Amino acid sequence: MKTLLAPTIVATIALMTAFVASPSFAADEYNTAAGLTAAGAPLGLHGVDPVAFIDINNRVEGRAEFTAVHDGVAYYFASKKNLDTFKASPASYIPENGGFCTYGVSVNKKFDGDPQFAAVEDGKLYVFLSEEIYKLFQKDRAGTIAKAAKNWKTIKHTKATEL
Repeated sequence: MKTLLAPTIVATIALMTAFVASPSFAADEYNTAAGLTAAGAPLGLHGVDPVAFIDINNRVEGRAEFTAVHDGVAYYFASKKNLDTFKASPASYIPENGGFCTYGVSVNKKFDGDPQFAAVEDGKLYVFLSEEIYKLFQKDRAGTIAKAAKNWKTIKHTKATEL
């Protein structure tokens, strides 16, 4: 099985690397959408409510009327209650690895983290580039998270295009 898996991982990483040149990637430590929200900051987590994701393990679209800006990134929430919860403890709710694909960070890359492909582990939100990448993560959840945590310290302030 390992001989079949290795080419798949290599091909997947090559496919992921092709996306790096895309201008939609954030240049620094947060994965954000191009452009600005009405709050004057770029949108994080594709507009999905991070509080709903972590507290009820449900992907819920946020609304612009419930916006909070943390570290220069705007997050949308589905309700005022979720907005207030976030404001009380933002570090508890922002996605890990700046919202970049956790699997990508585990291999020293910054790829888009799509909340459509996400996992909550130990109260932390991890997002992934695609369904295929999410399936790779499922094979070694703890190992991928550990590698990403280690690599994030090194690549956090490096532009995605420089990795």
